[in-house]
Parts: sequence; C-alpha cells; structure tokens
Amino acid sequence: MNVEFSPIRVEPAYRKVASALLRRITDRTLSAGERLPPETELARQFGVNRSTVREALRELESGGLLVRRRGSKRLMVTHPEDEVIAGGVSRALALHEVSVLDVWEALTMIEPSIAETAARRRTAQDLQRIAVAAEGFVRKGGDTVAAVQFAADFFRRVGAATHNRVLLLAQEPLLQLLEPSLQAMIDKVPQARARIAGAHRHLIEAVRGRDVEEARSWMAKHIRDFRRGYDYCGIDMAGPV
Repeated sequence: MNVEFSPIRVEPAYRKVASALLRRITDRTLSAGERLPPETELARQFGVNRSTVREALRELESGGLLVRRRGSKRLMVTHPEDEVIAGGVSRALALHEVSVLDVWEALTMIEPSIAETAARRRTAQDLQRIAVAAEGFVRKGGDTVAAVQFAADFFRRVGAATHNRVLLLAQEPLLQLLEPSLQAMIDKVPQARARIAGAHRHLIEAVRGRDVEEARSWMAKHIRDFRRGYDYCGIDMAGPV
C-alpha cells in the first residue's frame, strides 16, 4: 500500500512566540491595558533571541492587538478597532473572489434583522445618529464618494442601534465590500439618490416609532432596490467585488 504524507509545516520561531502571546490575550490572561514585559525579559522566558520577540510583537501590533503609548518603550495589550477586524475579513473575502451577488445576498439576510432589532432597542441618541447619516447623504448628494460613505454610514448607525457587537462585526465587512458597487451604480441610475433618501426617511420613521415589522420591511425593500440598480446599469452580479 502506497501512503503519501504531507510535509510537516515548520513555523518560524517568531510565529510561535506570537501564537503564544495571542493565546494569552484571547483567553484574557493578558487583559486590555496591561503592559507586556520588556523584550529582553520575553526573550528570556521564551528562550529565543530578542530579534525573534521583536518580530512577534511587530506582527501583533500590526494586527491591532498591541499598542505602544507615546513616551513608553513597552507595548500594551489593546482591543483592535472594529474597522481593523472588518478590514481583515473584507480583504480575505475579496481574495476569495466573492461576487457582488454574494455580498448583496448576505445583506438581504442580515440587514432586515438588524433594522428590526434597532427598532426594538434604539435609544434617542441612536436615532439622532441615524438621522445625521441620512442628512449627510442628502447634503453630499452631488459628491458621489461622500454620498456613498454616508449611505454606508446609515447602515452602520442602524447597526449600532442594535447594541449587539456580533451583528456589528458581521455587518462591517459587507459594508466595506458594498461601497465600490454602490459607487459604480449611483451615478448611472437617475432615481438612485432619491430612492435611497426615501428609504432612509421610511426607516427612520419605523425605528423612531419602534415599528419592528415596518423597519424590517423597509430595509428589505431598500436592499432589493440595490439589485434593481445593479441590473439597470449592467453591473455583473457574478463578477468579483
């Protein structure tokens, strides 16, 4: 019997150090705000060269898990910003060649539920922030890039009103991938700006009135409208984002 084995992957030492530190951060043995020992001490504890430790720390710092405060030589554990986490996910999705259709379908699934939850849980401050994003979209209507950013921010503000961190982290990568196709569509569809602004108004009223069914319904209509816009201007739904 001929049995073939795959080569054993040998990780560089700095990756092993980074993995060991990451485990301590994710299991909260090292909590946010806690400073790491000096590089020389970490090198002694791990039994590696200081340059190996430095490379491991650089990798964790670039991932947003460590930060160096001004005037301090030692790194401190921190929580990466949502945009950093989402940016990594959206890049990974793009590298896997997800399509415009993939992103649109995912939005049809997640955004109506987000709108419904926002209508149930929103605070007065949440409502104000949603309204600011909607006003920004109208005010910046002639500036396509700014208008698209405000349109995406409207989704983000509705998402924030759910007060659910998991939903926010699931939503953000999709919004980052949505923006290019929305930007390609908005100038080519004559009614796009008016229809987006109208959907915003209806959603704000539903969220303000805590009408969960209306919030879900209008968000579903809003996302379906994007598909109509894509079809109108000939965007290839099967093409990569």
